[in-house]
Amino acid sequence: MSEGLVTGLRPSSTSGSVRIGNCSGFYGDRLGAMREMLEGGELDVLTGDYLAELTMLILGRDQLKDPTLGYARTFVRQLEDCLGLALEKKVKIVANAGGLNPAGLADKVREVARGLGLDPQVAHVEGDDVRHLAFENALTANAYLGGFGIAAALTAGADVVVTGRVTDASLVVGPAVAHHGWTQESYDELAGAVVAGHVIECGTQATGGNFSGFLTLPDRQRPLGFPVAEVAADGSSVITKHAGTGGAVTLDTVTAQLVYEIQSTRYLGPDVTVHLDSVRLDQQSEDRVAISGVVGESPPERLKVCVNELGGWRNSLELVLTGLDVEAKAAWVKDQLAPRLTAAEVTWSDVRVPPVDADTEESASTLLRCTVKDPSPDPVGRAFTSAAVELALGSYPGFTMTAPPAAATPYGVYRAAYVDRADVTHTVVHADGRREVVGDPTSSTPAQEAPGARPSPYPARTDSLTRRLPLGTFVHARSGDKGGDANIGLWVAHDEADTPTYDARVQWLFKVMSPRGIGTLLPEAADLDVDVWLLPHLGAVNLVVHGLLGQGVAASTRFDPQAKGLGEWLRSRLVSIEESLV
Repeated sequence: MSEGLVTGLRPSSTSGSVRIGNCSGFYGDRLGAMREMLEGGELDVLTGDYLAELTMLILGRDQLKDPTLGYARTFVRQLEDCLGLALEKKVKIVANAGGLNPAGLADKVREVARGLGLDPQVAHVEGDDVRHLAFENALTANAYLGGFGIAAALTAGADVVVTGRVTDASLVVGPAVAHHGWTQESYDELAGAVVAGHVIECGTQATGGNFSGFLTLPDRQRPLGFPVAEVAADGSSVITKHAGTGGAVTLDTVTAQLVYEIQSTRYLGPDVTVHLDSVRLDQQSEDRVAISGVVGESPPERLKVCVNELGGWRNSLELVLTGLDVEAKAAWVKDQLAPRLTAAEVTWSDVRVPPVDADTEESASTLLRCTVKDPSPDPVGRAFTSAAVELALGSYPGFTMTAPPAAATPYGVYRAAYVDRADVTHTVVHADGRREVVGDPTSSTPAQEAPGARPSPYPARTDSLTRRLPLGTFVHARSGDKGGDANIGLWVAHDEADTPTYDARVQWLFKVMSPRGIGTLLPEAADLDVDVWLLPHLGAVNLVVHGLLGQGVAASTRFDPQAKGLGEWLRSRLVSIEESLV
């Protein structure tokens, strides 16, 4: 690994920092964001994150139909529009849009470039596909690679680098490594870059998207701006956005993304283990939040693998129940359908009684959802939908469905696995066809963290006069999925940061979020294992609810299979808040 600056990557105007933007947080994000970011301000590197556990399953299905696919096709459309502009502005493009076929995507990018009369240096990173390691029956099995392959490609002069399944943060780590010349033992610097990458990886979630404090955002009618990370040589960074774009970069919007889909206070990555409880934030000025103090240590000995397997077939329908006796109506139609349903798994939703004397038909109605799953498509196909349709004139009064019956669809099951680093060949294929194997860290020791709650840095407050109010009175939340587990990050709003009230509120939150009390706040988690992790510098608590989402988003029968709204439900729950904190 060369320790010089990336070839062709000009120094940033921000005191030697490398200025890295993001233009995609998922496969399906705003198509015009690449051009917006290239035209909106100065950048050294523009990244795009297109992959998620569910996306790998979608790309796997694409490859079943056409082996030449398996990559994010929207990325190709964006480059058709913006590649010339990126080359003109000397902005490097780094994206994990290669998915299951980074070589195929690299060839497609070259094809697009030739059609535009351009000749960029295009490299790709591969080696993440590990189906040959006892995962032969899996649809996809991809190890999470780090950022040093990306760094090698940039150092060799690549203008565009596409990868398979690297970690989301590696899209920032790679350019930072190449720009600053860090080594594999630069743990604190790498950890700082991982945190910066984690903050901007989900696009506008760092500038106000999915933010529980959205009411405080200025001019919500404008599209939110995508984030930028200015990463310094010591690994510290500043999160910002282009001037004139929508949304905001504040302590709360950055914290929202920091606590998103993490597990414990140790964030394990292929390049470094990050101590999340070391992260410190500072609002430097409007739309500029500094991240500092990040501590890193050696990465774990094994690499995580995202495995997607075909789980079977599923289908569902929604029945509308209106007016009086909705519970009896639901019971009758269930009794009528039950003898006809032969699927291995049948799940019915709960019925909520609508309000009395509702002034619209819609508010006088409730939905009853039936979801079926089976290893074979037959029990969940026409046999299922016909059984429901045939009841249309012979069941409860007002029988109707929200949509016509649909065909059965396949679903996948996600699981995490781990492989030895020595079994994975992290490889860069440079623009000239030269192949370079990226070496592993010379010393890797697993980071250990006992499950459960860490001791609070704050003493427990004595009880006093309380009021029953929503948890979200001054607590923000961000939630999401990690396989079958749900993650909820909670933190005290920074509207009164650095005041005694803020500190007291943090003490209160840490007291309330004890493992024993979670079952009361989240009744659906009462019988599940819940980990509670404290992040005192952020005034935050992270909850991991194990097994809430079953076998992952593609197989879950919950109405919110990715737990996106779980944090907002928790914020709406009533808790006893001390009078002095309100």
